[in-house]
Amino acid sequence: MNGNEMSWWSAHRPTKRRLMQLYSALLYNANLKGFVNGQIYTGKTKALCVPGFNCYSCPGAVGACPLGSLQASVAAAGKHIGFYIIGIILLYGLIAGRTICGWFCPLGLIQELLNKVPTPKIKKSRITRGLSYLKYFMLGWFAFLIPLWYGLKHSMAVPGFCKYICPAGTFEGAVALLANKNNSGFFGMLGILFTRKFVIMLVIGLACVFCYRSFCRFLCPLGALYGMFCKLAVIGVKVDYGRCNGCGLCVSKCKMDVKRVGDHECIHCGHCIDTCAQGALSLKAGGFTLKAPLKGCADDTEQSVEKRKKAERYGWTIAVIVLAFALLWYNVFSGKDKKQDEAGDKVAAVQTEAESVSETAEGTQEIYESTEAEAGTGEDQESGDKYVSDAPIGNQVGEQLEDFSVKCIDGTDFTLSEYRGKVVMINLWATWCGPCVEELPYFSDFYAAHGDDVAILACHSPFVTDDVEAFLKDKGWEIPFTVDEDGEGVFRITGGSNTLPQTIVLNRSGEVIYNEIRSVNPQMLEKLYEQAAEE
Repeated sequence: MNGNEMSWWSAHRPTKRRLMQLYSALLYNANLKGFVNGQIYTGKTKALCVPGFNCYSCPGAVGACPLGSLQASVAAAGKHIGFYIIGIILLYGLIAGRTICGWFCPLGLIQELLNKVPTPKIKKSRITRGLSYLKYFMLGWFAFLIPLWYGLKHSMAVPGFCKYICPAGTFEGAVALLANKNNSGFFGMLGILFTRKFVIMLVIGLACVFCYRSFCRFLCPLGALYGMFCKLAVIGVKVDYGRCNGCGLCVSKCKMDVKRVGDHECIHCGHCIDTCAQGALSLKAGGFTLKAPLKGCADDTEQSVEKRKKAERYGWTIAVIVLAFALLWYNVFSGKDKKQDEAGDKVAAVQTEAESVSETAEGTQEIYESTEAEAGTGEDQESGDKYVSDAPIGNQVGEQLEDFSVKCIDGTDFTLSEYRGKVVMINLWATWCGPCVEELPYFSDFYAAHGDDVAILACHSPFVTDDVEAFLKDKGWEIPFTVDEDGEGVFRITGGSNTLPQTIVLNRSGEVIYNEIRSVNPQMLEKLYEQAAEE
């Protein structure tokens, strides 16, 4: 590099904090193939909470958002206590507190990049300091009281902040999924709620252009929660009061609404460390110095400096290895692909067998005679023959579903092939899905009205957060319920995911006439029934 290039690189090269923010964003969203196929990762690591704000529904997300998990836990308060969620958030708070906001939050990175757009900036003041307390209202009302109310009063999981406000959910979840051509069918699900959230996202993004980390300062419930650990967190910016002369330069230069270094508004970004003329500030993890002032720490020695550099080299080496493993695991070696290949082989085998049986049936009358006792005779036999389909196996409209048999919660068995001649409706749902719970009574009422001519199965998502049997106990819904525990049964066969609700309707020949991810109503069920009954 020549002198000009070196000078440019020195002025623009990413800081260690920026590298950590980028690293965290990539590690949280290591399932890069999700952005290609437009599918949400539903593996076992989704049960783990990442430290920073990252939407569960992002196609690349390999873990859960702690705020979303907290809301789900609060919504289930009437049934059980989410000790795991409470424990993990306490652990994150005690270890790092709002250092997570400054170093490990992808949404914080997006806000800072937006703020780099060259425009006049709103400076912090008493007004912005006052507005910073709004996030505690967001925490109390949207992240706690709304989920608690719906959980106790209506037995519904309604994550208030995620549903009504969260810009990360709109950008990482909704927009990232809708941007994929494979999810073009999702546009039919959009309504006024998405429109409102999209506008909120744009307003927050615009605010971040003019005001540094606007969402983080004024609205983020997770930041409010982590801020409560400001005096307890092990990692954070610490003051050497032997060097500090109380000039206040650190506070005046800080872009956050801090009154003092390390208070509940401090994200421990370390900007003040380089600002302090006395070298009185440093970023520490307990007694170990992570970032020292340019003048060094009071206890710095040549040995301790070398120890810090050595620890940093080891730390980055381990971090790179972890990231490389995560990227390879989720995108190359993930067991999901292997299961899908096996499932494809099973489908092909079933289809081949069905074709073989069909050919034999056409050419050999003895097969019918040998199976009369099982299949029936006379009109029953003719009826059974009438609904034999030669459509290919699959879950798209015009295909016939692969046959399956599941054990229902009430102890009965549901075998799809036994319902040839009837209209079949399969509903994919979950206790934590508000629209799902809202539409289940429609299926129950529809079944009560058409039970002699329809078969209905409600299959719960493999992502189970509640005791499904206990949840259904007092509902009085008279339809078969089952749980797809590993996602390789009904969910695989019907093309289901954790984007819910989803309804699949089969005609009397077992062929798919409807398979959509969207809510239904009584009128829609009647129309689908009429369409399926005619085909």
